[in-house]
Amino acid sequence: MKAARATQVGLARITTGVFALLASSMALANIEPQRWQLNMTPGVTRTAENAYQMHMLMLWICVAIGVIVFGAMAYAMFKFRKSKGAKPDVDFTHSTKLEIIWTVVPIIILVVMAVPATIKVIEQYDTKGHEMTVKVTGYQWMWRYEIVGEDVNFISRLDRESDRIRQSGERPTAESSPHYLREVDRVLVLPTDTKIRFVVTADDVIHAWWVPALGWKQDAIPGVINEAWTQIREPGTYRGVCAELCGKDHGFMPIVVKAVPRGEYDAWLAAQKAGDLVEAARIATTTPATAQAVGEG
Repeated sequence: MKAARATQVGLARITTGVFALLASSMALANIEPQRWQLNMTPGVTRTAENAYQMHMLMLWICVAIGVIVFGAMAYAMFKFRKSKGAKPDVDFTHSTKLEIIWTVVPIIILVVMAVPATIKVIEQYDTKGHEMTVKVTGYQWMWRYEIVGEDVNFISRLDRESDRIRQSGERPTAESSPHYLREVDRVLVLPTDTKIRFVVTADDVIHAWWVPALGWKQDAIPGVINEAWTQIREPGTYRGVCAELCGKDHGFMPIVVKAVPRGEYDAWLAAQKAGDLVEAARIATTTPATAQAVGEG
């Protein structure tokens, strides 16, 4: 009885743990990556959601293929083993019908996977109908942001506290420095529910502008203009990094995007134009209630 009871308790704990992990992975859908996270996140844009949906579609197709193939292998190995007197079917490997089946079925599977993937990739690069344009330029080792047509142009680099800690030899902790090496001195503020076109380039070497929650990564190449777009659904603070090895301080050029409602964005833009950096910084660092749940974790 004790053994049975212990087994029941153990199974209950395992089940609870599995459900807790699944719940945590769903709760972390729109925030920063966490330890023991089980899956990629849907992000906060249509592009990110498309990538997540395609990932899940491909995952379950691969799972189904794996179950069928390895199940058939296991069944054949145990059912038709030599010790049970099984003899090889010499006609099986030279069956025209069988070869047609295992050629046509993979083609159908690839078409089923390719059609939605192609549609979503085309959508990812369709910048038509954008309401504003942001030019991003990568440097060693910082980012320049220009709100095209609005006379707003500034440099964003690693914040001074992170820079001080990394050069002092201190050992940062999650409690004392929750965003160590992932904070900047000037945040890029963007409006929610607005289709934003990005043009991305570089001034010296190849960089890559990447904010996972936005769902795309774009190379910044000297002499080349690459395009992307985003439409952020949820207010919040979303962090990223340079994703292309660009020199000795590659690991120290983070990206921070703060998405706010249109009214707050207009106030930030007005403060930037007026040169009121104190007010602009206040808007960029204030955490709305919705952002705490969605962006900060």
